[in-house]
Amino acid sequence: MRSPDLRIASRRLAVMRVLLLVGFVLVAIRAGQLAVIDTRGARRGVQQTQTAIRLAAERGTIFDRNLAELTLSIEHPSVFALPRQIGSVDATATALAPILDTKSSSLRKRLAVDQPFVFLSRWVSEEAALRIDALDLKGIGIVREAGRSYPYDELAAQVLGFANIDGVGVRGIEQQEDDWLQGSARRYPVERDARGRLLAVSNIDALSTAGGDIALTIDAALQADAEAALDHAIALSEAEGGIVLTLDPHTGEVLSLAERPTFNPNRFRNVEYVETRARALLDAYEPGSILKVFLVAGALEREAVEPSDVFDCESGTFQVPGKVIRDVSAHGLIDVASIIRVSSNVGAVKIGHALGAEPLYDNLRRFGFGRSTGSGFPDESSGLIRSWKNWRPVDFATISFGQGISVTAMQIASAAAVLANGGILVKPRLISARRVPGGPWRYGVPEKVRRVISPETAREVRRMMELATGPDGTGRRAQLRGVSVAGKTGTAQKFDLETGSYSMDDYIAWFVGLVPAEDPELAVVVALDTPRQNLHTGGVVAAPLFAATAAAHLTHRGIATTPVYDMENVAAARPKPVVPEVKRERFLLPDFQGLTLPQVQKLSEQRSLILEVIGDGRAVDQEPVAGTIVAGQQQRVRVRFEPSEG
Repeated sequence: MRSPDLRIASRRLAVMRVLLLVGFVLVAIRAGQLAVIDTRGARRGVQQTQTAIRLAAERGTIFDRNLAELTLSIEHPSVFALPRQIGSVDATATALAPILDTKSSSLRKRLAVDQPFVFLSRWVSEEAALRIDALDLKGIGIVREAGRSYPYDELAAQVLGFANIDGVGVRGIEQQEDDWLQGSARRYPVERDARGRLLAVSNIDALSTAGGDIALTIDAALQADAEAALDHAIALSEAEGGIVLTLDPHTGEVLSLAERPTFNPNRFRNVEYVETRARALLDAYEPGSILKVFLVAGALEREAVEPSDVFDCESGTFQVPGKVIRDVSAHGLIDVASIIRVSSNVGAVKIGHALGAEPLYDNLRRFGFGRSTGSGFPDESSGLIRSWKNWRPVDFATISFGQGISVTAMQIASAAAVLANGGILVKPRLISARRVPGGPWRYGVPEKVRRVISPETAREVRRMMELATGPDGTGRRAQLRGVSVAGKTGTAQKFDLETGSYSMDDYIAWFVGLVPAEDPELAVVVALDTPRQNLHTGGVVAAPLFAATAAAHLTHRGIATTPVYDMENVAAARPKPVVPEVKRERFLLPDFQGLTLPQVQKLSEQRSLILEVIGDGRAVDQEPVAGTIVAGQQQRVRVRFEPSEG
């Protein structure tokens, strides 16, 4: 028989067993509820040990035309935090702040958020990553992201553009071809250990998510030559910047596009966004006198003038309502080719009037001005040319010699290619070929837009442009040894927005050239922005830059040549005044309207005219009328003057 104490102990043990059983049943019921009915607990458990990170895919590679890599995709260490796993926010922020070069207060705010995952700093240095890893902070880790690298730093920076820290292209080709280059984002399933460090549980085939590759039309060697020549010209002329753009006129392929100022796309976060733009495609400028070759091409094509036509540029001035058009010096009776050769504004205006406002506008539009070239480059400017219906007489006159119209360097190169290839407008292009990861290259083909002028007109204009680079032309410093050059200079005054007028100190010096002139392989456009030397004209500072660039490019194509003039001899290179031959026995009577008596007397003496003066002030009428053909010397002309208003 059991004792009372044993019976009591036995009952207590039975009760404990029942209570334990009930407890286990309750726990099982609760576990089943959380796992089946309410899954929050299960999800929370998984989140504490497992997660997935979304990272940008590896971008495709950008090559030059010879398949030299212009971009690379490399891994950058980035610092992340799992805020819910952080032990001490203050201690963690204090430890990380000096390594990440940021304020601890800023880090505390980021660490205190109620989120499962946050980046603290992207693309840190390897040294910083090692230091942070050595701290062994709970809830802090390092992940490696695919990022862009540009092995040649500034080379072709404006063309390439850059991809931002999230792997999105935001400038240049990186932006233009972003969909092709970007690929598919990667999701990495990972587990966290007790200290919150991420451990990958599977490998992702990078090729399956990588973007496609692109080959540019740019030749890295030609690009380097163009940039070196541009740097040298800027140093000599003390210009604020410049552009060198070379085009294959038959295919529209851009072979080099150099710009200054430039930037390093590896350090895009340290550069103002506006300074990363491609000025050759996004910025529009007045072209100055280089527009004259397209004016002449249109006038010849429409038979508004003949190459043998002679124009009176004797006075060096031409009066239009609201403005007196002036040449640097009087040129006498000159034909169309000489108007190009000496770059006569007066002659250009007279050709413009012979052509007419609407045909001139239509001609410029057909050459591609006032509309995008179709290159596909992001945000490409169309330039600006107002409808001929809105032109005042002064607008009509100034547009004839490149003032009052805005164009891009790419538009000029595209239009020059028309003269080089026999009259066809071809779309400029920067993309040569594409390929999917692991696939073959697929090359593009030239795209012809329209015929602009006939082959005969193109040849005639090139012949005139050859004279412009001859011994007596404004572009003589563009000459190459053993290679003919067809070219045209331009010196455009910059418009001062503060004063609302054209600057007398700031210019853009232009030169456009085609080489070899008889069958051009290259169309080259160069510009220097605000050269500070006294000799700031296109003929003095831009023409030798063209020669240096063209010589280097032609040498790469098997045509050995060198510039006739060195860029260093700027001070000694002022073009000599051109004194064209004029047959004195026949000439056109100058237009004296609006001139003062001393000005009329000077012009009359130059022509050996016998002047009869009526009144005083400014000339308002003359007999014979302006433009009358006068034979011989000692001809009598009567000019009536009246006081000017005010």
